[in-house]
Amino acid sequence: MTFNITIFTDGASKGNPGRGGFGAVIAKGDKVTELGAHKERTTNNEMELLAVVEALTLVKGNKVPTAIYTDSKYVVDGAKGWVFGWQKNGWKTKANTDVANKELWQKLVPLLSRTDITWLKVPGHVGIIGNERADTIASTFAEKGSFDLYDGLRSTYPYDISNVTFDETKKQDRSDARKRQSQKAHSYVSLVGGVVEVHSTWAECERRVKGQKATRFKKSLDGADEKAIIKDFSGK
Repeated sequence: MTFNITIFTDGASKGNPGRGGFGAVIAKGDKVTELGAHKERTTNNEMELLAVVEALTLVKGNKVPTAIYTDSKYVVDGAKGWVFGWQKNGWKTKANTDVANKELWQKLVPLLSRTDITWLKVPGHVGIIGNERADTIASTFAEKGSFDLYDGLRSTYPYDISNVTFDETKKQDRSDARKRQSQKAHSYVSLVGGVVEVHSTWAECERRVKGQKATRFKKSLDGADEKAIIKDFSGK
């Protein structure tokens, strides 16, 4: 399918909640426009959603075929389904609690109706050029509060955002990491100041590494995994 407009979005929050920012890259015809902003206290989900709202507000819809590349399941699932149920339910969840980020979802609803959107949920940090750029914008706004945004010709934009291929190895590595994260821990191994220690709980491990520089830590899944991590950390 051919798209008149292509949008790449991302959000960041350092602490979640904490200092945050959003980033978007919009390609329309021969122009590329970057958007972004900082918020002192926010969440990752709020910034992911704000990036889409701001981008769609700028392009003004009019049923133009538009592709949105995002790594946010929250945004895609919400925009394709949840938001319509919330709207019918008076902006309450099934548990009858207030919808998080309600004001942004309310802004998104009319934008969805006037835009012909194809949602493209993509893996994060796997080398998709447009999404990596959006991530850089969002993360820099979160950390520094400012960023030099581009607004000009596509021919002079230094990033080939037409290339939406990604690294399959990175995708698999991230998938493996998520699976590992969901598994029950046997122990936690930390490396601080060249000294390796094994902890029975994450709380113990966190206390040791928090605030320290040049640390490493990892969850082990069994005895053999624990020994392998210790060997890796100790360099033996």
